[in-house]
Amino acid sequence: MRSLASRPLLFAALAAAVFAPLAGCASNGKKKAGDQRYIARDVDTLYNLAYDRLDRRDYRVAAQLFDEVERQHPYSVWARRAELMSSYSYYLARSYNDSIKSSQRFLSIHPGNRDAAYAYYLIAVDYYEQINDVTRDQKITQQALDALGELIRRYPDTKYAADARLKVDLVNDHLAGKEMEIGRFYQRRGQWLAAIIRFRAVIDQYQTTTHVPEALERLVESNLALGLPEEAERSAAVLGANYPGSKWYGRAYSLMTRKAPKGVVRTAG
Repeated sequence: MRSLASRPLLFAALAAAVFAPLAGCASNGKKKAGDQRYIARDVDTLYNLAYDRLDRRDYRVAAQLFDEVERQHPYSVWARRAELMSSYSYYLARSYNDSIKSSQRFLSIHPGNRDAAYAYYLIAVDYYEQINDVTRDQKITQQALDALGELIRRYPDTKYAADARLKVDLVNDHLAGKEMEIGRFYQRRGQWLAAIIRFRAVIDQYQTTTHVPEALERLVESNLALGLPEEAERSAAVLGANYPGSKWYGRAYSLMTRKAPKGVVRTAG
């Protein structure tokens, strides 16, 4: 679920706090890192060298150089800034695990820092942008949801939380899609009870997602297949009350008309 929409917020927030080379040292910023990047340097030279690499989109080398700022000059004011710059650089390089580790390190050292909300947001985005399609394992999806929730809980009134809430909706829709995919798989194999459990989970846990109308219709199908027309009728009634113009209600009504015993279709039509 690679989303460029996250980048402007990440960049703007970082620019306001730390995204600038050290004043008076621009000339040092053009030195090449090469194999010499781990040689001891003064903080100004090292930070500007890292910044230059970032500016040239050599993100991984930039991240490593920012790491060196913190390693070689741990007590300088630029060490804290370099930690966030490292996280951001790893993010741009799509080295998400390294970005997460760098942000977590920042939070462990500076838990009450004014930029802590940004670090939490970066962790959440790192997980969010690794979300795969619904046919893959959804561990990362759950981690993204957990990280977004943590950010919203800790910093509910920030611009990061506002963006996180939008992403939570998308993640929930994604997780609901996974449940639907598994439910349809069970349907194709005639495992109707297992399918019902999955479709029921969509309705109970992901009520605001786009998958609910289909989940209700699939419940009608599955319950009719199990010989439970009253249960099917209840799902069809909910579908008709909330999504009367959807194709899924049309399908459910047709199924109830053709397959349910007389008298059971009354609330579905």
